[in-house]
Amino acid sequence: MGLDFDVVDLPAADYPEVGDTAPDFTRPLVNEEFWEDRSLASLTEEGPVLLVAHPMDGAFLATYVWNEIDDRGWANDVEVIGLSISSPYEHKDLLAERGEDARLFSDPGAGVAAQYGIERDLDGMTGVTEHRPAAFLIDEDQTVQYAWVAETWPDFPDYDAVEAAIEDL
Repeated sequence: MGLDFDVVDLPAADYPEVGDTAPDFTRPLVNEEFWEDRSLASLTEEGPVLLVAHPMDGAFLATYVWNEIDDRGWANDVEVIGLSISSPYEHKDLLAERGEDARLFSDPGAGVAAQYGIERDLDGMTGVTEHRPAAFLIDEDQTVQYAWVAETWPDFPDYDAVEAAIEDL
């Protein structure tokens, strides 16, 4: 079967591992109606958060990840928060199409991606960075309980492993 894209090995990433404290940040947090600046810490104070990083909205990776999250109903068990370089306007469109009960952080400058060690140069374009696919399950103390970061592009999380980590909370 011929693929319409190349599979690319990504360089090693230095990201928060299980047991590490997740770096805090503040960015616009978008829901279906509005957005406001929120910190990750303010969300974890309310309960565990599954932080799901993905390339820009509209990319097939984002579509497949959010479809799987919706199909598995994770938003019923944990706060599911997306993270990408897309603007709040683009996030509102994504949420209208998928992402049931999810909210998304807008990180157009990829500063959070750099904090988390998950930045990826986009298709060899100098100065254009996106988030590599990643998932971090973060508890109320802001401790990482599960961490996965793509080693190739494209790549998807082991959804069964994420689900097991959510169930173990």
